[in-house]
Amino acid sequence: MTSVTLIGGRLTDPGTEFVYYGESSGCEGCPYRQQCLNLTEGVRYRVVGVRENTQLLDCAVHDEGVRAVEVEPAPVQANVPSKGAFSGSKASLQGPCPHTECPSHQYCVPEGADFDQEYRIREIVGDPPHDHCYLDRSLTLVELEAADE
Repeated sequence: MTSVTLIGGRLTDPGTEFVYYGESSGCEGCPYRQQCLNLTEGVRYRVVGVRENTQLLDCAVHDEGVRAVEVEPAPVQANVPSKGAFSGSKASLQGPCPHTECPSHQYCVPEGADFDQEYRIREIVGDPPHDHCYLDRSLTLVELEAADE
């Protein structure tokens, strides 16, 4: 399901993904608050289109201003426990990982997914990008279904 919102001019290319983090201190008193602050915090979104005939609007947060776009919740790639990981099953993230230098860290601690929530696996991507898990976890890289709105 698509939603119309305002986002920074640098983020408006279709296919661009972002995680909505909510209101910034620069949003206070802005006349466009209702159009900008209408997404769900912590959810990953994908820009699917730019609204036709829209102009860039001044913004205290985005240096190039904001523009109206259509967005939809986007799936999240993540590492989940290998046991029971198959398309259509549910999985939770394994938990925080302090090894930020690991090539899998972005999948073990993905933006747009929470540790205390279960997600349906949309697709198995394959082996994680690391050669060895520093926490001795057996993981599979998957694509989690987009958040329901």
